[in-house]
Amino acid sequence: MARLTRDERDEVRAQGSTFIDPSLLKSAMRSVSGAVSVISAGVGPDRTGATVTSATALSVEPPTMIVNINRSSSTFPIIRRYGHFCVNILAGGHEAVANRFAGFDGAKGEARYEGASWTTRISGAPVLIGALASIDCEVEEIIERHSHGIILGRVVEVLSGSGQSLVYNNGRYGSFAPTIE
Repeated sequence: MARLTRDERDEVRAQGSTFIDPSLLKSAMRSVSGAVSVISAGVGPDRTGATVTSATALSVEPPTMIVNINRSSSTFPIIRRYGHFCVNILAGGHEAVANRFAGFDGAKGEARYEGASWTTRISGAPVLIGALASIDCEVEEIIERHSHGIILGRVVEVLSGSGQSLVYNNGRYGSFAPTIE
């Protein structure tokens, strides 16, 4: 495989081209097991959300979360409009919730909230009752890069449940099983 010179790489970048087929990155990232969360946002008929494996703590001092949301999704403009979101970390048994918010059944917007119990807390974002944990956030900053918005959220409340987290790997749900006790 031939390597590009620095000048050739700069030219490719200037033309807006990529070095790899994007499906290769997507395939590689599918092989990484990740905790499944539902990002919820909005109020009333504006409620919507998305299933993600890209939610993580950016900082614990101050408590800050980071989520990456596709800018073409219905969730991104609602987070921007309302200035809030909740990271609902799903437990085993929440596969139906994960699938619904992933849009597998065609549900959109407020319809995604059917079949589960929800409340609101400090930020006003929907909070899943019975989640392994729910991290209620107010938007601190949104950075738009490429296809996604990188959303920083100041944590205003954390609710913790119990159980094992729902994990996603290579297109399937599962749970974590320790190999060493």
